[in-house]
Amino acid sequence: MTDSSPQPLPPLISTAELQQILDRPELRIFDTSMQIRPRTGGGVFIESGRAQYEAAHLPGAGYIDVEADLSDPEHALRFMLPPPAMFAARMSAWGVGPDTRVVLYNSGPTWWATRVWFMLREYGFDAAQVLDGGLDKWRLEGRPLDTTACHYPSAQFVTRPPRGLFVDKTTVLSAVHLRDRHIVNALAPEIFAGRVANHGRPGRIAGSVNLPAMDLLDPMTQTFLPLAQLRERFATRGLLDGREVITYCGGGITATTDAFALHLLGHEVVRIYDASMSEWGPDPALPMESDV
Repeated sequence: MTDSSPQPLPPLISTAELQQILDRPELRIFDTSMQIRPRTGGGVFIESGRAQYEAAHLPGAGYIDVEADLSDPEHALRFMLPPPAMFAARMSAWGVGPDTRVVLYNSGPTWWATRVWFMLREYGFDAAQVLDGGLDKWRLEGRPLDTTACHYPSAQFVTRPPRGLFVDKTTVLSAVHLRDRHIVNALAPEIFAGRVANHGRPGRIAGSVNLPAMDLLDPMTQTFLPLAQLRERFATRGLLDGREVITYCGGGITATTDAFALHLLGHEVVRIYDASMSEWGPDPALPMESDV
């Protein structure tokens, strides 16, 4: 059988580049936005962004609810990587196949789009891009929006053997003990330090360093910082010495933005701790550190 794997594309696509190709028949655009609201007493509520999508989205875009559509329903934790068969069925129904090209975006910081980008990559699909700046930059530039729901014709998505981009606590625990890999926390400094506890015990995975995902993005446009600035952010934390990097956060979402930035810098050996602090924090057997 001839291998019809899609050809890799640059990880990012600009708003101007995307607008120029909106009429391409192979293009599949997906809004991956989720609504995040503060929770009284700390933490956040995370809900579907479908209502926001229905109010305004990019022309031709479909909607992916990352929790309802692309998370393992059998797992006790939220947002876990779905099994291959489920992922393939979802992508096939959404019209993603070997001859298609996917562009992902969301409103606010880009981590929902980067999460789906890494899931596609995990299962062997490389013809996917993240819209740099997402819906925020698209709106700032006055580009066209639509309210019509989009449904692409179905296709046949074929999963490849998993690449191991998502790892479990056993892998992370080994990295803690052996100190042979970098472990990077993508959350805000106050959570990393333990001054705010959103996931059970306060603090961080023992031996990890902090590089908040928000520090990798322009706060106005939500675009990634220039490569030189990204390189400086990672280099000052000693993360560009060639060793494998494992990123984590609260539930494996924000961590994908740090991992994506490393990919932009050409650092291929990067993993994401899928369960992150949702699993690590409540388990007293797993080593943690705190500044308080």
